[in-house]
Amino acid sequence: MRLLADLFLLIGAGFVFLGALGLYRMPDVYNRIQAGTKAVTLGSLCLLLGLALLMPSWWAKLLLIALFVLLTNPIGSSTIARALLLSGVRPWQAPKQEQGHE
Repeated sequence: MRLLADLFLLIGAGFVFLGALGLYRMPDVYNRIQAGTKAVTLGSLCLLLGLALLMPSWWAKLLLIALFVLLTNPIGSSTIARALLLSGVRPWQAPKQEQGHE
């Protein structure tokens, strides 16, 4: 059981790291919100599952935390994105590549 818990903790830490990397690397705020929300939600759920396997007496508390994360992360990110759009922040667009004539 300890090995499985450690595996979930490692996977969770990896997804949280990838979410942080996405916040750093993405070109605009909309992409950053997407990268951060998806990866960090999955990472935190894996971390909570790993903790639940390590500490079985914490199941109820960790389940409530997981439900809170599942409800607040998507709602918060979509609310922030909608507020940005309504305030006039335009999404990033990739530069168009010129078609070469041969």
